[in-house]
Amino acid sequence: MSIFQAFLCGVVYFLAIGNLPFVGLWSLQRPLVCGLITGIILGDPVTGAMTGASINLVYLGFISAGGSMPADMALAGILGTAFAITGGLDAKTALSVAVPIGLLGTIVWYGRMTFGSVFVHVADNYIEKGEYHKIWRANVLFPQLMTALITIIPCGLAAYFGASYISGFIEALSGTALTIFTVIGGMMPALGVAITLQYIFKGEARVFLFLGFILATYSGLDLLPLGVIAGLTALIYVQATGNKSDSEEDEIYE
Repeated sequence: MSIFQAFLCGVVYFLAIGNLPFVGLWSLQRPLVCGLITGIILGDPVTGAMTGASINLVYLGFISAGGSMPADMALAGILGTAFAITGGLDAKTALSVAVPIGLLGTIVWYGRMTFGSVFVHVADNYIEKGEYHKIWRANVLFPQLMTALITIIPCGLAAYFGASYISGFIEALSGTALTIFTVIGGMMPALGVAITLQYIFKGEARVFLFLGFILATYSGLDLLPLGVIAGLTALIYVQATGNKSDSEEDEIYE
């Protein structure tokens, strides 16, 4: 991996968690997306997408409530994919490496939240002086510069130096240890699916879980038509239940 490629990996990480308009939590931060982009940077988009998709399964039920960050899935997706491509790892082994990286990435998030509070007082100072035209610096410019500093440099260094050590690390673990990592990595997507099922397997939605399972197993359809069918079914269900609720409200008012 070249220095420029490592720098680009750091830029992708910055864009993923920088809360910039139209990028971040619902797009670039997802391991599937940032894994694909990392693969493009390293010249292997197919492996990048496949590795990112495997990592993404762990974070299907990802929720960041109240400003908390249980794991940094963007960093896991970027570095996990980078190490998979440069170290020749398969998706399962890369996944077992990526998840601990995601946990370490929470340090960046909490550091950003902690030091970012300083800029609130900077904005207060601008207001006291009547320099309202400078408030955008405290709200936008300074926080983004700080975020770039604590994301681009650490991620770039980890990608550049980690890539050179990952091959030796995997060779040292070859045999039973590497098999254990592979097995653990293969089990982790089940955790993400299980967390998602906690939200799906409730109330009237249970029947759709079984219906979807039977349809996916025995229909022989690809993911795209299955997704279209699922979307149409959800739309019909929402419309039907919505009309029912409206009718009940009309009866109450009458």
